[in-house]
Amino acid sequence: MTKAVIELIELGMPWMGHDPFIFTVHHVDNYPAGDDDLGPAVPLYGRQIGSDFSYIDGWSMYHGERIPGFPQHPHRGFETVTVVRRGYVDHSDSLGATARYGQGDVQWLTTGSGIQHAEMFPLLDPVAPNPFELFQIWLNLPPESKMVPPYFGMLWDEDIPLVEPAPGVSVDLVAGSIDGSRPPSPPPDSWGAREDSQLAIWVIRLDPGAQWVLPTAPAGVNRTLHCHVGGGVRLDGIHIGAGVGARLRPEVPVTLANEGAAAAEFLLLQGRPIGAPVFQMGPFVMNSPEELRQAVDEYRRTQFGPWPWTGPSPTHARSEGRFAIHADGRVERREMQQVT
Repeated sequence: MTKAVIELIELGMPWMGHDPFIFTVHHVDNYPAGDDDLGPAVPLYGRQIGSDFSYIDGWSMYHGERIPGFPQHPHRGFETVTVVRRGYVDHSDSLGATARYGQGDVQWLTTGSGIQHAEMFPLLDPVAPNPFELFQIWLNLPPESKMVPPYFGMLWDEDIPLVEPAPGVSVDLVAGSIDGSRPPSPPPDSWGAREDSQLAIWVIRLDPGAQWVLPTAPAGVNRTLHCHVGGGVRLDGIHIGAGVGARLRPEVPVTLANEGAAAAEFLLLQGRPIGAPVFQMGPFVMNSPEELRQAVDEYRRTQFGPWPWTGPSPTHARSEGRFAIHADGRVERREMQQVT
């Protein structure tokens, strides 16, 4: 009998991906109350400001100086899929798009021929802690799409299907359908926009005692299940816990069971491989060393277009809600949701 589990993987920082995925970062920060600048209302002693990944007191500033996050920086040749589970992100980019999103929202950004953006984490609550959690998934583009125009897209929490395929099991469908439930479409040039890509991004939660047989997919598709919360999880007799991933044979049914005393949570990433060479230099992901050199040279010459914002770390007012202003001027607004 063919086993469903190919191998177990210790999840590091980042979680290394399998084609078409490059890697995933999982940020979990227990931020304190925010000050008038939307930064931490506590001293920043002991941190290497500008590059703080220390997790002192359970949180980091990353590359932010007053507000946590990632100020103005470039990308080319791939997509970022940013799933914010708790807290909020203030986005601004060189297309002129800007947004505040979080609490289940997803930003899907095709970087294509080149873009700069800032991702800041405003601490909106001035009196209570500001818990924060996100996945940022780097999804590759096929060679013919490496130089498409960049595209900023939003998938709002209210539009992302939440399905319950078994008792005590819930799945947020960022990409990929289950039993006829389909999420919003990816950007038009995404690998995920192709029906034959078999792309799936699922955020899975199992209550104690719950179990679920994962739907199968065609052979040849890469499928990885990342356990990031919980212990006592069983994959067809193999026990895993938080910090462990499992590469799975997609065509073989596998039972996911939570035998622990608390809920277990997973991120499933699946897709048909692109099968092209991957050459990466920091924020650029191309198909050859020459393409990487061209990306660096062009960024030095053009910065991938003008930066239309004041400063490298723009944020929005504390009173601002969830919204997006797209590069074409289209405006979307959504109600704020309670931070839990």
